Amino acid sequence: MSDNINARLCHMTLHELHDMLAQGQVSSREITSDVLARIDEVEASVGAYVTVDREGALSGADAADAAIARARRVGDAAEIGAVVGIPVVLKDNVCTRGMRTTCCSKMLEDFVPTYDAAVTARLRAAGAVIVGKANMDEFAMGSTTQTSIFHVTRNPWDPERVPGGSSGGCAAAVAAGEAVAAVGSDTGGSVRQPASFCGVVGLKPTYGRVSRYGVAAFASSLDTVGPVTQDVRDCAIMLNVMAGHDERDSTSAPNAVPDYTEYVERGVEGLKIGIPKEFFGPGMDEGVRTAVERAVHALEGAGAKIVDVSIPLVEHALGVYYLVATAEASSNMARLDGIRYGHRPEGRSGMDVADLMSASRGQGFGMEVKRRIMLGTFVLSAGNIDAFYGRALRSRRLLKEDVERALAQCDCLASPTAPTVAFRFDEEPDDPLAMYLQDIYTTLANLAGVPAISVPCGFADGLPVGLQIMGRMFDEGTLMQVARAVELTSGFDRARPEVGGCVK
Repeated sequence: MSDNINARLCHMTLHELHDMLAQGQVSSREITSDVLARIDEVEASVGAYVTVDREGALSGADAADAAIARARRVGDAAEIGAVVGIPVVLKDNVCTRGMRTTCCSKMLEDFVPTYDAAVTARLRAAGAVIVGKANMDEFAMGSTTQTSIFHVTRNPWDPERVPGGSSGGCAAAVAAGEAVAAVGSDTGGSVRQPASFCGVVGLKPTYGRVSRYGVAAFASSLDTVGPVTQDVRDCAIMLNVMAGHDERDSTSAPNAVPDYTEYVERGVEGLKIGIPKEFFGPGMDEGVRTAVERAVHALEGAGAKIVDVSIPLVEHALGVYYLVATAEASSNMARLDGIRYGHRPEGRSGMDVADLMSASRGQGFGMEVKRRIMLGTFVLSAGNIDAFYGRALRSRRLLKEDVERALAQCDCLASPTAPTVAFRFDEEPDDPLAMYLQDIYTTLANLAGVPAISVPCGFADGLPVGLQIMGRMFDEGTLMQVARAVELTSGFDRARPEVGGCVK
């Protein structure tokens, strides 16, 4: 339970609300109604949503309340599922049957899937309440949630600042109390960086741990699906529901899924935490450096052993990432041609197929998506594929080996999540390459396929700072241990922004 018994329901954690539901202290309809009221209060200031399904959410809440009542009548209250009746928002690239899934692009502006993504189906089966779809950078390509065709999302800590991206709507919604938890996607830091900017927890699981079935592809060998939550225990609960093998996803791992909540309160006594020296060089804001170093010292004080490690090739990670990611994006975006589905231009009579496809893609995609498609097409073109894409794949293998060698010396690695705190909209770099540097600490985990989590570790200039913890493949449990220890020692626990004139 929260130590603030007067806290609004929409500001409570998932596990607090679950306990209240199980004890009959509150209903899912009351929780969902409060979340919807919060959306009404602050959405004009935040812009976290592109679709709010009020009727569906309340209907789902009533179904959850009926299921909870049945369990209580037969004396099985202890068996009430961990996310039953909990309002959750999904990033708008996660398919939802009967609810539009646009990827925040004109290309899919009116697309309504006929099926649920695997993660959507798992959450529905577990009794979660799907409130709606969160704003995002178009096709998950961006770091600010400004490339959406609908509107920009603003950071709840300061509406003049970006929330990060591409899962900025998810992070902003959870931070502002517009959802109890969220599901985002992470291709190069798209869950972790906005989690850092918005002061929430964001996890990129091991590649293959969570099914990608029904999630619009950006870069298929890098894409992962992960939770965004208020605290680490909530993150563990969400991963318990989301993880598991799915035969519809050929990259889905068959590995058994442990109960991640069992790791949360284990502490860090005896754990070795590696500090990659390459991640603490120039380019990091001093306020971020101070907060991260303070968090590392606190972990040492809690019993962890801090060891220095090296990832010599990490300076090449960003270049390798943008070659691999854009090449795969070019391939994946090729299916969006305006023929089978997607945007079709006006006045298309008389167009041949090539002209129709060109007009559809020219009008349907925004500038950042076009930029990445063009770069990826160049990388894959005859005469360039081996020099660029082939070399990038070989370099990726060497980077993965570097990460494995570093993790052989410790249990996990710690670094900043992002080199800065959330920047102002008017401070956004004009140079796309400068914007890509926001991913400098996060892309490595995607290239190596390992799990990584961002947890708030303090403040710089009054804005949240995230600590990234990266671990061995399928060892998300250790990340939960360390992240919870950070939560307990950072002074950030239960900190909330003011937004819409309402203090959390």
